[in-house]
Amino acid sequence: MKIIENYGWNKSWETKWMIQSLNEKLQESVAGRVLLEHKHMYRVVTNDGEWLSSLSGSFKHQAQDRRDFPAVGDWVAVEKMPGEEKGIIHSVLPRTSLFSRKVAGGATTEQIIAVNVDIVFLIMSLNQDFNVRRLERYIIAAWDSGANPVIVLTKKDVCNDLQTYVEQAESVAFGVPIHVVSSVTCEGISKLQELLKEGKTAALLGSSGVGKSSLVNVLCGEEVMAVQNVRENDDKGRHTTTHRELSRLPGGGLLIDTPGMREFQMWDNSESLDTGFQDVELLAESCRFNDCQHDGQPGCAVKEALENDSLPSERYASYVKLKRELAFIERKADAAAQKAERGKWKQITKDMRKRPLKKR
Repeated sequence: MKIIENYGWNKSWETKWMIQSLNEKLQESVAGRVLLEHKHMYRVVTNDGEWLSSLSGSFKHQAQDRRDFPAVGDWVAVEKMPGEEKGIIHSVLPRTSLFSRKVAGGATTEQIIAVNVDIVFLIMSLNQDFNVRRLERYIIAAWDSGANPVIVLTKKDVCNDLQTYVEQAESVAFGVPIHVVSSVTCEGISKLQELLKEGKTAALLGSSGVGKSSLVNVLCGEEVMAVQNVRENDDKGRHTTTHRELSRLPGGGLLIDTPGMREFQMWDNSESLDTGFQDVELLAESCRFNDCQHDGQPGCAVKEALENDSLPSERYASYVKLKRELAFIERKADAAAQKAERGKWKQITKDMRKRPLKKR
């Protein structure tokens, strides 16, 4: 077996490689998967070993935004530098999934969380830090990524009110499987391991202190991630994982741990909002008017559901907030794209003016 087959390489990726090879000069390159990204350097595993790799000059020149650069989980065309255990990345193979969010703070830019994953484990802890509104956001972003979401409720061994938490998760899950686990007693761990069959890749998403690093250690069968205790007053954790890294599990699956995210702002997930809020969308379809705004129009099924408590007001408020947030991001991103395009053509015009005219 080739080394890269241990990291998810299959016939589908082989086909993509062949197609890309026809379009680009990749004769000196081999296929590799990005295991770790750190300060514009990448650790890439190939059939010839692991290389610390950087981007080629042409790659940097052609890249326009964050999505164009490699991320952990990507398959890349990498060329080994003569006489060194280092590589140069020339291109990225087309992705099967991409999980992202808006960067924390006021900037309207995208942050890539994980790519080419089959499953996204949405981690919530069974304590004071459990937040159903945050879980709603995770589910929408997971559906939009192209991967399958799976809700994982951790720290069962210290939970005294399990049913309440499970019911809250079920109220927003809508077909998303829920697993309750304990990294201390290992209860429920085997069911997660069954999902990670040979070659399957999963990413862990959750805020600091929910037990992601402990879960990684249990799934890997060894301590590969440092673990810190949560604060006693609010059950919130400190950042343990500070980077994204892909690890191989004993059963052949692959796992990407991600840094904890207290803030999770959506990024261009409007198409998956309907999937995450199926209950609201089904009610809206029953409204008398197709363009009902649910703010006082006659025959509004949403308003009726709110009045009889069949639709929780907090749930609908979250839906409205997310719609506004996504609309705002879409406007900002569109304006930023237009500005970047204008800047690009201004630079092209400047460059052309600097070039001497050819004599006829």
